[in-house]
Amino acid sequence: MAASAGENVMGGTAAPTVAARRPGSWLVMPSVGVLLIWMIVPLVMTVWFSFRFYNLLDPSVHGFAGLDNYTYLVTDPNFWVSLRNTMVLLVAVLVITVGLGTLLAVLFNQPFPGRNVARVLAISPFFVMPTVSALLWKNLLMHPIYGVFGVVAHTFGLQPVDWFAQYPLASVITIVSWEWLPFALLILLTAVQSLDQEQREAARMDGAGVIAQFFFITLPHLSRAISVVIMIETIFLLTIFAEIFVTTSGGPGNATTNLAFLIYSRALLQFDIGGASAGGVVAIILANIVAIFLVRSVARRLEV
Repeated sequence: MAASAGENVMGGTAAPTVAARRPGSWLVMPSVGVLLIWMIVPLVMTVWFSFRFYNLLDPSVHGFAGLDNYTYLVTDPNFWVSLRNTMVLLVAVLVITVGLGTLLAVLFNQPFPGRNVARVLAISPFFVMPTVSALLWKNLLMHPIYGVFGVVAHTFGLQPVDWFAQYPLASVITIVSWEWLPFALLILLTAVQSLDQEQREAARMDGAGVIAQFFFITLPHLSRAISVVIMIETIFLLTIFAEIFVTTSGGPGNATTNLAFLIYSRALLQFDIGGASAGGVVAIILANIVAIFLVRSVARRLEV
């Protein structure tokens, strides 16, 4: 009697195929394929144009450029200034959001009248679009004549400060920190609420004060949450653009030009698609290096 299709030569049942073991994979494959195309096509085009001469205003400039676009990029002083501004913006916002977020998380975990309303108000800025946030700070708060800060300065007989002319990078850091502080607060407040209260009670009975409890109990407990906040914020802060475009347009000079705005200016202001693509490739490489380091750091903490 011939062996059936489901049996092998020795009489045993044949191993099921991958499709048989995972019947749902056929339903996932179209979305995965679309996602891969969505990511790979722009990446391949960016790498391709980075090795080409391509100027939107001069079609006669074309051909293979080799490493000329990259050489021009790294020898341009604006590139190193933008890289420095990117790092300063990143580190400053992380310090402000993580530091204040930790303190506010501990504060909002304490019972006080109107705590729920205060939590909602503290988290709400995260849901405001970056462009709206930048316009709000630029015209409503930091404007030297019509802004709230200028009115307060006039009230006390002081000279109003033109924030975006005198302290442009600090102003952008303030706006971005205001946007991302609620995110850090939300994650850290959730972590604080998961802290074992019996451990704190035991420390209090042993004579530990509020400061000692914070540094030896609360802060170690928040280390994993802080790592997650740093990782997520870093990935997004490397691509800050709207706040700079709306408020300073990278100026005065290149005082607030970060890597994302430099790529924009090369592509849509100077119409140098090849140079902008080279900057995009460099930005992708830097972002992946930072992301790999942060993901490994978070994974090590989660394994502890």
